[in-house]
Amino acid sequence: MNEKKTSSLNPPSKEELPSTLTNFQRKEYRKIDFLLIAAGFLLITPILSVHRVTDFMIFCIFAMSFDLLYGYMGRLSFGHMLFLGTGAYSCGLFIKYVSGNPLIAILVGIAVAGLLGILLGLIIVRTTGACFALINLAFNHIGFFLVLSPLREITRGEDGFGVSASKLGFLNFSSRPIMFGSVLLCLLLVFYLLKRLTSSPFGIMIRSIKEDETRVRFLGYNTFLYKWITFVLAGSLAGLAGTLSALNYNYVNPNSMDVHSNVGVVFACLIGGAGNLYGALVGGVVYMVISNFLPIYIHRWEMFLGFSLLIITFRFRKGICGYLLGLWEHGAKKRLIERSAEQGVAKI
Repeated sequence: MNEKKTSSLNPPSKEELPSTLTNFQRKEYRKIDFLLIAAGFLLITPILSVHRVTDFMIFCIFAMSFDLLYGYMGRLSFGHMLFLGTGAYSCGLFIKYVSGNPLIAILVGIAVAGLLGILLGLIIVRTTGACFALINLAFNHIGFFLVLSPLREITRGEDGFGVSASKLGFLNFSSRPIMFGSVLLCLLLVFYLLKRLTSSPFGIMIRSIKEDETRVRFLGYNTFLYKWITFVLAGSLAGLAGTLSALNYNYVNPNSMDVHSNVGVVFACLIGGAGNLYGALVGGVVYMVISNFLPIYIHRWEMFLGFSLLIITFRFRKGICGYLLGLWEHGAKKRLIERSAEQGVAKI
């Protein structure tokens, strides 16, 4: 016992020093992540239009919210567009009928999407597998039907309605640069939130539920509560993406809740790599580039997505980021083995 106490008071050895420095410099690494993400979107802005890149970033926020549900907790949803559409309609209707304040409208959109997640989550998270995916799809169909027909007097049905937010000092969402900067700030905040969440004990818990929920429940944890909180958070972040989409286009229509659009976010997470926030960003950008530019040259461009899915399934099962990370880890292990061998030869 005395030896252990004495050794714990000793300074870290040279072998332990790199890990100590890594823990100490985590905040610096997060800053580098933010700089790289911001620089990446700024670099593609001259190639594409500011409005289009803003749309890309909004989709990436939506992809990260879906990846929290699918990549980290292992629950595939075919109805995640319900929350994006709820956020868009709540924000748009608040501006149209209550107040033109865009900040309050964004908060209202997030709150309504989160409230919907709270209510539906009590039912949905009790299911697993195909049942979870299809019950989300069913609720998405119900939401699409409501805005299209029963609530037509308010939502204007298929025609939709315009959204004109008021100007708050320098904050004018009608200005493309202001909108771009605001969406980029939201993207970085969502990335920071999810990065902290997924690396926390809560994140470890939801990944454990993905691997073996029965064992986690056997250990005494309330898995329903963790799944419900994750579902609500994913829905709220999707609602944020919906509010930003409404402000970016100054228009809301039933397409923001179209059930067929769920395919896009599933493809984005598979392309980039599920269970990886960087993969959600990369997959979101790649999918948006494909869906925006490929139809110009190929009439049946959806077939290209089908071939891409087959290639990913059989060759790159961890997506683009997972594949690149695997190459980097393989190279690091190889360099470590070579260095150990050289040190062994030197000692001899």
